Amino acid sequence: MSGPSDSRRREIRTYLTGYGAALALTCAAFALVRWPVFGSGATFAMILALGLIQIVVQFRCFLHITLARSARDDLQLILFSLLIIALMVGGTLVILFNLRERMM
Repeated sequence: MSGPSDSRRREIRTYLTGYGAALALTCAAFALVRWPVFGSGATFAMILALGLIQIVVQFRCFLHITLARSARDDLQLILFSLLIIALMVGGTLVILFNLRERMM
């Protein structure tokens, strides 16, 4: 029989798993920078990959965003937010590179 205590225990387990994964990914990224073993391009790619995995862990374990049909509205909200952020960052980079070209 499943009760509120089972649900609470599962939620706490999800939070602890997410915390452990986030901590491990963050430590791995710091270790890659602190003790460089690979070239700068490979290190950058690995840190980018660790960051993307970190985003997935945060969405799944802490925000409880899944690909289930009931969570589609949350997923659409996050994708729209990412689009707005990408437009803002892209526009800022265009302006900065344009100013750099004019200064040279």
